[in-house]
This record gives sequence, C-alpha cells and structure tokens, in this order.
Amino acid sequence: MRKIYLLAAGLLSMTAANAQVTFGDMQNQISRSKDGINVFDVQKNDKEFKGLSVDLGGAFNMDFQAINSFNDQPENFAAPSKITGYRLMNTENNFVLPAADMIIGAQLFDGVRVNLDIYLASRHHNETYARGGYLQIDKLDFIKKDFLADIMKYATIKIGQMENNFGDAHFKSSDNGSTLRNAFVGNNIMNAFTTEMGIEVYYNRNGLVSMLGATNGNLNQGTQEITFPSTPDANTAVSPTILAKLGYDKQLNKDLRVRLTGSLYHNSNLGNSNLYSSSRSGFGFWGVLNNNAYKNNGADVAASYNAKSTPEATFNPNFKNWATSYMINPFVKYKGLEFFGTVELASGGDKDGVDEKRTANQYAGEVVYRFGKTEQFYIGGKYNTVSGKLSNADANKVTVDRFESSVGWFMTKNIVAKLDYVNQNYKDYTQFVGGPTSNANNFYGGKFNGLVFEAAISF
Repeated sequence: MRKIYLLAAGLLSMTAANAQVTFGDMQNQISRSKDGINVFDVQKNDKEFKGLSVDLGGAFNMDFQAINSFNDQPENFAAPSKITGYRLMNTENNFVLPAADMIIGAQLFDGVRVNLDIYLASRHHNETYARGGYLQIDKLDFIKKDFLADIMKYATIKIGQMENNFGDAHFKSSDNGSTLRNAFVGNNIMNAFTTEMGIEVYYNRNGLVSMLGATNGNLNQGTQEITFPSTPDANTAVSPTILAKLGYDKQLNKDLRVRLTGSLYHNSNLGNSNLYSSSRSGFGFWGVLNNNAYKNNGADVAASYNAKSTPEATFNPNFKNWATSYMINPFVKYKGLEFFGTVELASGGDKDGVDEKRTANQYAGEVVYRFGKTEQFYIGGKYNTVSGKLSNADANKVTVDRFESSVGWFMTKNIVAKLDYVNQNYKDYTQFVGGPTSNANNFYGGKFNGLVFEAAISF
C-alpha cells in the first residue's frame, strides 16, 4: 500500500511540474505563417513570459512541374570530338520529391529562447538531419533583473549554427519545405545561403537596422587540421567569416513602408564551402538541363554532367582562397503593392592557390501586388540576371537570366497555393568543358521554361 501511495505522489508531482510548462507562449518569434512575410532580421514584442514553454512547428511543400529544357548541342558532334550518344533529356510533367521540415523551440527564460530546425525530407540527403540550432537572447535578466535593460530593449544576440544573416533576399526565399514566404518558386539564381557556427548581435531602434556577426567559416564542423595543398597558404586555419548589415526600415504611415539595407560577407581564407554552395536542400526547378549517359573517347560519361558541378540551374561562382560579397536590398510596400530588389557584387579568389580576383554580379527585382480583404491573393513578376567569369582564363563572361511570374492564394494564413511560370536562359557558355576532346556542356545555348504548381503549408 505504501508503494501505491508513493507512486501516486510521484505522478501528482509530475503532473504539477508539467502544468508549469505551456505550449506556444514564445517571445520575439517571427511567425511561420503569412503574418511572417516581409518580417526581416529579428523582432521585439511585449509578450509576457509565462514560464517554460515549448514550440513545435513544421513546413512542407508539394510541386507539380511541367518544364522543358533545350540547348544548342548538335545530335552528332564533329571532329575532333569523340562524343557519341549525347542527348539532352526532357522531364515528365509530374510531381517532384516533396520536402518537409520540423521546428522545435522552447522559451527557457524571460527573453531567452532556443530553436532547432530540422530537415525531415530533403534532396541530397537520405536521412533526417539538423539544419541548425541557435539561442536567441533578448534580455539579460538571467544575469540580474533589468541588467543592461536600456540596451537590451533594442538589442538581440543570436548564438549557434544557424542561417547566417547576409542580405535580405534569404528572408524572401524558399528553403526546403519552408516555401510559404516566397511569392515565387525559385530563389535568386546566385543563391546566398549558408549555416555556419557563430554569433550575431543586432541593434534596431527607431528605423535603424544594424547587425554585426562572425562565424568560424565552416559549414561542416570539426577539429581536424586544415591543409591547403597549394599556395599561397600551404597549411593554415580557416579564417572567420565577418557579417555586417546596416539600414533603415520604417512604416512611414499606415499605407507606406520603406526599407533599405546594405550587407557585407567576407572570408579571407575559405574553408570547406562558400556562401553560394552551402544550400543542401536544393533548388525549385528539378531535373532541368540534364543529359543522358554518353561516350567520350570510348569512355562512359555519367548522366547529369553539369548537375554534378553546378546544383540544379543555379550559378555558383565557386570562389577559392577568399571571398567578399556586398548586397543592397531596397523594399517598398504601398498598400498592397510591393517592390523588392537585390544588387549583389561578389568577388573572390580565381581558383585553388590563386588569389587573383574574379567577380560575379547579380541584379534582381520583383513586384508583387497583394489584394483581397486580408491580402490573401497576389500576382507577381520577377526578373533576375547574373554575370561573371567562371575562371579568369575564360575569354568571356557567362550570363544567366530568368523571368518568373506567379499567382497565389492563401487559403488560410498557413496554406498557400501558387502557379509559377519560369523562363531561364544561359548565354556565352562554351560548347565543351575542357575543350572539344573533353565533355559536352549542357549549358551551351541552354534554356528551360514551363509551369510549376506549388502547394505549401507552414505552421
């Protein structure tokens, strides 16, 4: 009987303890629903701390794709090429592999919360894995009540391996299952996205937007010795990545909001990845500009040659040794009409062991008009162009440009359906990679166009 009493007392104690844990009472959190669209950086609110609280969310999307690809490669290559059996493959009109995310968070203390982002299903990985996790500190009351309260009223500290805040474009982009905030299907062609271990400090006040951050420069973490086999640094450590943002964001009246920011990314000694090759979840248009297996000089060449070195239809300048990027983002919203722009000037080392500068420039502009009682409908258009040399030894710069148009309907704040038209073109790419006795370049005169229907849910 005594054991039963002890068990009952234990269960009552657990119930009492669990009763102190609430669900969803999170401070300073950007909504994952429609309400989070056009909310940049971090935000402050006056939500009361109600003790330990847990947050559980998710996001997933499903796409039906009807896209065709073309290039200018001939059916039969002329001498001295030995390529036989080359053919650019088309794609079926069908559903593509869905993507799904899970988000777990907790409000640990007044002004302190933790966030863990998980890719449940994504491209390029067969397993569920962590996208990143971070601690966000908006108050320092865990040190002492009202400690530096006058500063922390406007300041936020984020620490962890997280989506690093370079520019504003990534706040309007798709990431794996999280596509609700993107009015279109594709991201920028030169997609600036990385998750590195670091710290970011924000100070936003009366329209001022500012952030200073630093990371350890690695996408994949480890303590092993870093060896660069070639000059200028034969054996050295990876340098930190420096991040900065400065700008102005103000709701001037009930109808007009204006935002303008400038951002910096710099790493003087690159590690195992870079800003434009760190997205592991892939891109919005699948299977485009891929070839069948063929023979070159009698040797079998695997299909999807370009997709191995360049992820689906994106542009990666593939800087080595060092990299610096500047991004300027204007944003204007007048009633339901929005304009968002990107000017991105990137430079870096030409190739392994060569510090000589190479550049790539990107320009993008999108116009979206939202209408309906709650702006639940929208129509939009976007133009994006990138140009730069893939190597300083190349005679010409290559250019990739894209036009997208989209219509969308938010069935609820958490569910959106969109129909997207895309037309993307590749200019001045060489016919072969490495000369006529090497491999055919799928991007030679390349283009693809068609429709994507996307349904996305985020909560």
